[in-house]
Amino acid sequence: MGKKRKHSETEVVANVTKYESAPERPKRTILGWKDKTEEKKEGNDSNTCFRSNDKVLVTCSRRINFRYRHMMLNLVSLLPHCKKENKVESKQSKGSTLNELVELKSCSSCLFFEFFMGSQHMYLFFLISVPDLWMAKCPNGPSVKFLVNAVHTMEELKLTGNHLQGTRPILTFSTNFDKDPHWKLLKEMIMQIFGTPKDQRKSKPYHDHVFVFSIVDSNIWFRNYQISCPQTGASKVDRGDLDKMTLVEVGSRFCLNPIKIFGGSFGGPTLYENPFYVSPNQIHALENRQKAGKYAKRVKAKTRRKMHELSNPVEPDELEEIWKE
Repeated sequence: MGKKRKHSETEVVANVTKYESAPERPKRTILGWKDKTEEKKEGNDSNTCFRSNDKVLVTCSRRINFRYRHMMLNLVSLLPHCKKENKVESKQSKGSTLNELVELKSCSSCLFFEFFMGSQHMYLFFLISVPDLWMAKCPNGPSVKFLVNAVHTMEELKLTGNHLQGTRPILTFSTNFDKDPHWKLLKEMIMQIFGTPKDQRKSKPYHDHVFVFSIVDSNIWFRNYQISCPQTGASKVDRGDLDKMTLVEVGSRFCLNPIKIFGGSFGGPTLYENPFYVSPNQIHALENRQKAGKYAKRVKAKTRRKMHELSNPVEPDELEEIWKE
């Protein structure tokens, strides 16, 4: 029979086998071998990384015109952090329904194109087809109501500019936005709604186009430009050539006329009201009055002509009945 080993000898053998075992194989990746220390560092970085979940819900009401529906689709293609929703019936309770939709879609802002028919006559549907744009921060506000004018879609303009879909835009504002407090509020809302959040999933991490917001005649004009760089083949752009960059317009174009600024979401106390705003119905009524004035002038001219002919009859001609015999 073999001799049993002493307890001290077994401890020595166990220690030898423990330290002589092969080290664990590092994890292999596409870029090469990866150590555990690097994994720990990356895990800490992922925990500290900030990712904003700010999203924008884009929707419209029923009976909207085809031109503004195409403009809404252009905005959806320009904003990678937006979500599109079906048409919503614009009634008195539209604020509560839209806030519920924004919450269900896990969004924080909303762009709502509301079409309101000014009269029951059907012909006004074609004449006064100008919707209102609601720009709101949900659910606590504030919110702004705009009148949309001078709309030109990408399909209509057919401009030469082109940029990749999902890239981050550079927002530029004119100096007029820093003069009055209501323009400062509008600037902050536009930055939060049109600016792509950091580390957004559908966005690309570079800039190749510019959103320009400028104030002219108390209206906000929107333009979209591509940043074109002078390149020759596959060579990169040098720092000296950055001054040679040009802007090429892509589209779309539109003009926003602010009507009111509310303290809540789609309502609430009025913070600002535009004193120079004139509704499209009033403009259409003034045009009809001018046309009615022209028609009344023509009727008066005809009656004056008849009275003049009756008061000054033409004398009969002596040779009028010669050829009748």
